[in-house]
Amino acid sequence: MAQRDWSNLASPRPCTFFDDRPDSEEISLLVIHNISLPAGQFGTPYVDSLFTGQLNCDAHPSFSDLRGLKVSAHCFIRRDGSVLQYVPFGKRAWHAGVSEFAGRARCNDFSIGIELEGTDCIEYSSEQYASLAALIREIRHYYPAISLDRIVGHCDIAPGRKTDPGAIFKWQKLLDLIT
Repeated sequence: MAQRDWSNLASPRPCTFFDDRPDSEEISLLVIHNISLPAGQFGTPYVDSLFTGQLNCDAHPSFSDLRGLKVSAHCFIRRDGSVLQYVPFGKRAWHAGVSEFAGRARCNDFSIGIELEGTDCIEYSSEQYASLAALIREIRHYYPAISLDRIVGHCDIAPGRKTDPGAIFKWQKLLDLIT
């Protein structure tokens, strides 16, 4: 099966916060995250600015901790369901941090990271679930090692450190939309 670097469902927003995956590393995990900047505020330009390295850390007091941070995700799904893609799937995005799955550390090496505009405690939109499901179906077509049991939350690969996508995330709804 040929791999694909850019989604047909996303608008490309290339960034520089990525690098090469280790040689012969099979993409076999998909990690779902959430993000909003400032926290709990949606529809701002700040997440895009963060992932493209253009965030003005003086724009909001909560951004001071983000100064110098280099972080990315493969894709970001806004509340309206629109999808932006920052990193080619074949490259290693910097989304998981210190992480482990099934006894393997460094999840960035073998995963695709998708960020949802949201928080742990505010319902995600129907549009986000629909876009996430369509994106996952497309990704799994090109990366079949991502089985349904290898679609996880950030909380699953960094327990005690991360809680996203949060208890509010409807895993069964997502699975019903994927299958």
